[in-house]
Amino acid sequence: MWVYLKEMYPLPSRLFVGFVMYFEIFFLVILTNGRSLQRIGAAEIIGAFTIFAFLLFLRVADDFKDLETDKLLFPERPLPSGRFTKRDLIISVGSLLLVMAILNLAIIRNYIFFGILIGYAALMSVWFFCRYQIQNNLMLAVITHNPVQVVLTCYVISSVCLAYQIPLLTMNNLLIAFTFYFPGLIWEISRKVKAPEQETDYVTYSILAFQLVPWGVIPTVACYIWLVYTGISFIHDPTRFQLVKRVDL
Repeated sequence: MWVYLKEMYPLPSRLFVGFVMYFEIFFLVILTNGRSLQRIGAAEIIGAFTIFAFLLFLRVADDFKDLETDKLLFPERPLPSGRFTKRDLIISVGSLLLVMAILNLAIIRNYIFFGILIGYAALMSVWFFCRYQIQNNLMLAVITHNPVQVVLTCYVISSVCLAYQIPLLTMNNLLIAFTFYFPGLIWEISRKVKAPEQETDYVTYSILAFQLVPWGVIPTVACYIWLVYTGISFIHDPTRFQLVKRVDL
């Protein structure tokens, strides 16, 4: 398992990401709903571990569904190279998920949203029973698979609400779930954008505006630079102008 983790899911950095993802949502829910921190105990550690284990499961499921493609395009990876077998991954990750499930059911007891999380993961792992329709259609893939970030965020939000007796359906919680969707979307798109000379048979989003309309890149970049500058100016002095008028412009 160490061979697989080292190359495909580096343990220190992924554990760190799991804890950061959990605790930034954890603190946002507490602060925006007017609560004070009571403790950081076993439930919070298990919640962060759940994110780590769940993302590992998604990594493995992705390797399973892309195995035939990886044999052609990425033969050096642990699974297509034969250095690690499907059976190895099923036993290792299955054991990890079993521990994750037992800890969640016994300590966090967020039965409904943990069930939704596992159910959504199961649907993703079988391509929502539409593999051949989804595999070569990136829009369908995003629509069906990318919302898992929202499901994962809702799991954390609901766990914190359960522990701190916070109403689940508040505007603050909805905004947190909405906001945290976008890092996952950005990551999903960015990992499938490549330079023309790096393109293979792997399906990507790479449509380069510069190749289509070279002069069109200049005003696009200029507009975004101006928008960032406007936002910074507003932060420094909100009385100078109405932000909405600049955004409209």
